[in-house]
Amino acid sequence: MSLKIAFIGAGSIGFTRRLMTDILCVPELRNNVTFAFTDINQRNLDMVTSLCQRDLEANGVSTKIQSTLDRREALKDAKYVICCARIGCLEGFVTDVEIPLKYGVDQCVGDTICIGGIMYGQRGIAAMLDFCRDMREVSHPDVLLLNYSNPNAMMTWAANVYGGVPTLGLCHGVQGGEHQIAGALKIPHEELDFIVAGINHQTWYLQIKHKGRLISSEELLATYEADEHLCKTEKVRIDILRRFGYYSTESNGHLSEYLAWYRKRPDDLLNWIDLSNWHHGETGGYLRVCTEGRDWFETDFPNWLKEPPYEYKPEKRSHEHGSFIIESLETGRRYRGCFNVMNNGSITNLPQECVVEVPCYADGNGISVTQVGDLPLGCAAVCSQSVWVQKLSVEAAVYGDVMLLKQAAMMDPLTGAVCNPPEISQMVDEMLIAGEEWLPQYGEAIADAKAYFAKGDVIAPKNYQGAARLHTRTAAELAKDKKAATETAANADK
Repeated sequence: MSLKIAFIGAGSIGFTRRLMTDILCVPELRNNVTFAFTDINQRNLDMVTSLCQRDLEANGVSTKIQSTLDRREALKDAKYVICCARIGCLEGFVTDVEIPLKYGVDQCVGDTICIGGIMYGQRGIAAMLDFCRDMREVSHPDVLLLNYSNPNAMMTWAANVYGGVPTLGLCHGVQGGEHQIAGALKIPHEELDFIVAGINHQTWYLQIKHKGRLISSEELLATYEADEHLCKTEKVRIDILRRFGYYSTESNGHLSEYLAWYRKRPDDLLNWIDLSNWHHGETGGYLRVCTEGRDWFETDFPNWLKEPPYEYKPEKRSHEHGSFIIESLETGRRYRGCFNVMNNGSITNLPQECVVEVPCYADGNGISVTQVGDLPLGCAAVCSQSVWVQKLSVEAAVYGDVMLLKQAAMMDPLTGAVCNPPEISQMVDEMLIAGEEWLPQYGEAIADAKAYFAKGDVIAPKNYQGAARLHTRTAAELAKDKKAATETAANADK
């Protein structure tokens, strides 16, 4: 067994190193894998490669990382490609958060749906189709794309349907929620069995069992309401559990921006979120921590090389799906996890052509997708709203169709709850102009948008900075707690 694994977006601060460590915790893979890293940022690529190569050498692994700005060279003969790219980098991310705020749309993250996620998807899908073209042309004939990039469902949808490359969308939201539930119930995670299904970031814990005993929604709700910490930090998730009967996988902040009810009024938003951690609902919280993490990594990188290297030991392995899938496909050992796949009848009351997150099995025979059947009706209704936003967004991105793009924004639950149609149209035009360098498919629409703004007869944006915005700390401020700053940077996803 000898295989090549390529990383697109390998300059990501923490994700690449963590995933490579996971893969090399598998004994059969340790000396039979070569890695290729590619990115558009030479400095970040060099820094991440230096850290990872040092880890390899410290663990006695002889392989040398191929590190290159030439994406096709990195993808050549790769059997597995891991995508963790953020198209537009943090500069694009700023526009996803800041421009919607001018129109009153207050997001915590803005990378899945809501207007930020929709526009992020336009950038990402344009690039994803280029990635897939290269894979079809130069990678291993049986190449498998493991996509970690958000918006995960949209990117995975585009790669499978329009990119022509078999693709699994991977996310750690399900595992994170499982561990939170286990902690709340004070039951070891390994003693619990879950059935989880839905769409990415809106997946539902449909069944929870402890040694054969069903844990009811009522018991779970009572547990959360009685927990002094969770009842403050997970108000949206608890409210959804109370009103829909099922707990949702994603964090309080994420979930709050996928729905029409919790972030639409500034005077009400603070009733639903908590500012002790960004993912509880802080305005632009993920942008803040990503910015701080990048700035700290670039400032403190020489000290990272002085820290002990990562160890390739089973107990150091994270719960990210990627390494377990590769291990299963290459060794035949079975692995069960929730992956994002084309529906094709797995969830019978969601559209067949959408991407769903459902229990799957990986082994030597490939990937097997379970048949879930119908979601509970209310859960299906919540997911269906997002599915149609995703479908409109994917089609818009593939064809550069600005009418579909604006329809997606209008159909988005939070965006539609805050803005009227003319405001949405102008906001999309402003975001198209801001993202011009990453949106080659929208040349004509961007020219029209510029002409619209040049006339001067525009809707005056709101003077709004968000209901729960916190200060983005400088590197000097972060240096006051170096350990915390380093942990934040190392845990940055993509």
